[in-house]
Amino acid sequence: MSVKEIIIRFATADDAHTICALIKGLAEYEREPDAVEATPESISTQLRLPQPPFECLLAEAAGEVRGFALFFYNYSTWRGKQGIHLEDLFVPEQHRGAGIGKLLLATLARIAQERGCPRLDWQVLDWNQLAIDFYEILGATVMHDWLPCRLQGSELSALATEGATVS
Repeated sequence: MSVKEIIIRFATADDAHTICALIKGLAEYEREPDAVEATPESISTQLRLPQPPFECLLAEAAGEVRGFALFFYNYSTWRGKQGIHLEDLFVPEQHRGAGIGKLLLATLARIAQERGCPRLDWQVLDWNQLAIDFYEILGATVMHDWLPCRLQGSELSALATEGATVS
């Protein structure tokens, strides 16, 4: 298969089952198969909102989805502009090596430029050297001096009890 045979399109709510399956495939690849709480119903509901919280590109060939890139806007206070955060980029193993991941990322870079977004951000697991090498070949800078942080579950709830009511 040639990369010229790949069609990139925006996902719709009707693609929710496919998106969810790809998310689960990514979770398995990232060694977290039981971490996915998203469902086709939650994805479909989100994509039907007047302003969905995310967008998703699907790569198709011969009527079959072969990969996806799920993204949303972020904001850089230093740049004073919104950017794009790539939440997930995934091509199932049987479809790798055909340039699908690069095409998805290049298409997202084009979307960022068309929308006036000066940068595209994402995270990569430190053990995923194959992905790190891929991103660096494309010109990305792996920012070893910035570490992601997360607050969730009971820790989020505990801290929230100390928050102020916003007027």
